[in-house]
Parts: sequence; C-alpha cells; structure tokens
Amino acid sequence: MNKHTNISLPAEIVIGKDILELVSSAMYVDPLTIFREYIQNAADSIDEARAVGVIDAEMVGRVDIVIDVNQPTRSVKIRDNGLGVHNGDFAKRLTAVGGSRKRGTSARGFRGVGRLAGLGYCQELVFRSRSVGDPVVQELRWDCRVFKKLLSDASYQGSLHELIQAVAKVSEIDPEGWPEHFYEVELVKPVRIGKDTLLNREAISQYLAQVAPVPFSPEFKFGSQIRGHLLQHHGDLGEIHIHVDDAECPIYRPYRNDYACGEDRRDEFTDAELITIEGRDGGVGAVGWLLHHGYLGAIPSGEGIGGLRARKGNVQVGDPRILADIFPETRFASWTVGEVHVLDPRVVPNGRRDDFEQNAHYDHLISRLSEIGSHVGRMCRSSSMVRNRIKAFDIGALKVDEQLRILEQGAIDAPSAEVIVEDIRSEMFEIKRVTEATVLTDADRSLLAERYTDLESRLTKARARPSGGGNALSALPESERAVIQRMISLIYECSANRLAAKSLVDRIVARLG
Repeated sequence: MNKHTNISLPAEIVIGKDILELVSSAMYVDPLTIFREYIQNAADSIDEARAVGVIDAEMVGRVDIVIDVNQPTRSVKIRDNGLGVHNGDFAKRLTAVGGSRKRGTSARGFRGVGRLAGLGYCQELVFRSRSVGDPVVQELRWDCRVFKKLLSDASYQGSLHELIQAVAKVSEIDPEGWPEHFYEVELVKPVRIGKDTLLNREAISQYLAQVAPVPFSPEFKFGSQIRGHLLQHHGDLGEIHIHVDDAECPIYRPYRNDYACGEDRRDEFTDAELITIEGRDGGVGAVGWLLHHGYLGAIPSGEGIGGLRARKGNVQVGDPRILADIFPETRFASWTVGEVHVLDPRVVPNGRRDDFEQNAHYDHLISRLSEIGSHVGRMCRSSSMVRNRIKAFDIGALKVDEQLRILEQGAIDAPSAEVIVEDIRSEMFEIKRVTEATVLTDADRSLLAERYTDLESRLTKARARPSGGGNALSALPESERAVIQRMISLIYECSANRLAAKSLVDRIVARLG
C-alpha cells in the first residue's frame, strides 16, 4: 500500500491580480447588468435603513440615476437614500474583495463583488457615501485605465493588495450640500458600447423595469391582486422608486393590461393565476403568478414581458428563458407571461446571477414548476389548435365566397354553374365540420356557425336566380346569351386567377349593357 505523508501549505497563499478581473468585468458580459448590481445593493441599503429606523417603515426607498451625455463630462450616477457606509468602515468595506458581511442574511447581494462590476466599463469608478452622524462624505476613486493597464502588463507581478493600492484612492469631502445618509456610484466616461448603452436612458429604464424591485404600474389591473399574493408569503417586497434624470414618475414594471402581438393587433390579459409551490422540506418554497391571454404565439421581445421569469429578493435572476426547460416545448416559454419568486433560502443565484446554484432544493423547484409548464403547454397547444381550425374555416369560406361571387354574377352557362355548385358543397362540407370541432369555445363555434349559415343562404339565393337574371345578359336573345355564357364559362375555366377573370367578366357584362 502506498504511504501518504502530509506536508504543510505555504505560510502565505498567493492571490494574484487576475482575480480582480475575474470577479469584475469578466463576470458581467452584458453591460446593463452593472445597473442591476448597483440597484440590488441600493435596495439592500434601503432595507437596512428601514430596519434601524433611519427611514420610516412605510417610506418607499428612492434611487436617482443621473445621466450626463455631454462629451467632456460623460457620466452616470446612481444614488440611493439608504443607510450608507459609516466613515469608519468605508475604506475597508469598499476595497474588500468578497467576504461580504451580508452572507447568511436575507440581503440580495452577499458575495461582496457586485460593486466591482463597473471596473471594466468606465475610465473611473467612484463611490461616495455617508451615514447618519458622519462628519464627512468619503469617496473611493478607482482609476480604471491604470487598472486595465496593470492587468494586461505581463511584467507587473504585484499582488491583489498591491494592485488595489495602485489604482484606488480614498478621500474626504466637505459634507455641506450632501444628504445626511446616502450611497452613490459614479461611472466616469463609460465606454461606448452599441448605441452608447451605458448612457442610453431608454435602454437603462427598460432594463431596470424588468429586473429591479420596482412596483407595478397603477394602470395594471392585476397589480394589486398579484402584489397581495406575493406579500402574503414574501413579507416585504423591498420595492423602491427609481427616477431617471429626476423624472416625475418612477420606473414601473412593464406589465400592462394588454400587449402588442402584431403590427396592428393587441391581445388582452384575461386572468391572473396565482401560484404557491411547496418546498422540498415543507413550507412555501416559491410563489408566483401567470397572466393568461389568447396564447396567440410568441410574445414580441420588445414588450419586455415574455417568459416565466425567476426572481430572488424581488430581483430578476437570468433572462426570460431561464425556466424554458419546464415546458413540454421550450418555444412555449416565449408564449408565457409570469414570474416565480423563490423564497427557499437554499435556492440561491449563482455568482453571475444568470442562473441558480444546482442542488436538491433547486431540482425540487424545477420538478414542481414542470407541472405548471405542462399546464401552460396544454393551453398553448389548445390555442394553436383553435387558431388552426379557425384558419381552416377562413380559407374554406374564402374559397366558397369566390365561387359564390361567380354564381351571383349570373354570367356562366348552366353546366358550368352546376360544377361550381358541387365545388361549393364539397368545400362547405369541410367547413361545416370545423364549426363542430370540440376544441372551439362556444363563442367561436357560434360565430363560425353564423358565418356558415350566411354562406348557405347565399348559395340558395344564387341557385334560385334565373340564368342571366339581374344583368345585361337577360335582355339578349336566348341563342346569343347562350354563346356569350359559354364564352364566359371558358374564360373562367382557362384562367389561373378567378378574381382577375371575374373582373374581366364584369367589364364584358357592363359593355353588353
């Protein structure tokens, strides 16, 4: 048997400079996610302020985002009215990498790296804060240009501690004119990405409307019902008001009473289904809701509402397709509108917050959600079947209408008319079967039956009309009328386009008059 001898580890574990890149820009591929990180920290700070009585328990926390697009001073500031960081803790807490004091609490962020998200996206990353009773405002300024230069410099062998010392500076600011308690992040001269995404008011607002813990719009008729259900299990949703460039109205969640499902078509939400999911060990593991609608197909991504979305701490985790695998067909994820708020403390987001850490409790959640996915899948398929039936009726009815118009024209000979009547009967037999389909709602069945009856009535009237009745042909001698009717019948028989042929025949009959 081989003998193993334990040896001591080095007295000092080397943590190199590259770790800072891994926990900052390398973790946040989508630049807009840095706003989620800073808003998440702001929401936690506001919760702390409320817990210790710095702000009133009923007061909604506020976050202001100020965007400056002027070339010399390009910047974006994110300031909250939360607890802030005490002067005595400021430098230590804001230069720490990992080791957050929030781990094990109900706070949304707990890994201590989210505030570093902006390092790869601006020339300077600045933090300012003050807590109640602090004599000064303190500021930590990261020089991101030097930071990137040292990271790419293979000859620089400094440790993580030495790198931070080289790029970060702490200073004090006279408190006059500053709030009594606040926390502020400023990205100075953000890099230009796409359409200057990091300074794009619309893009920032639309993103935060989907991911941040902001309230439903007062215009959303299901908002109170859903919020009441969430509060019953969630306790405090930690909602905050986010104002961009001092806008009067805060950012609201994007859900409204209907949505655009085409260029000139809208579908209305008809019902909110409330969801409660039991945890693996009992208790409530998650709560949520679904908005039911016509299930007319994939919801356009521009609406910002599609997908069964996951939230933890009322902040979105991942993208709208995070739970796509719970559906019998993943395409049904984009037909769905709803959310799942994870309450089980053992189901936690991963470091990038683009998914959850895999464990037995998360597997149990997915298993239970799959039941909901199957339920929605059946609704999607049923809706698709209904639309296909109605589409089949519409196609058949269009063919019948085209044939009836030729009969009603009264310009073809009797044998040709009988052929058309047989074609109409055959087509009407098929659309009659559609009106009896069990997948149709009573309202749809009634509407299609009414349309079928109308076509049937037109056929009866057209057959009862004498040959040439009601047009210029009726005034012609019978022998001449028969020749013209045969000629017109041949026009229809030889034409690949019945509509064009009918238009031509209409002109011929008019000229004969």
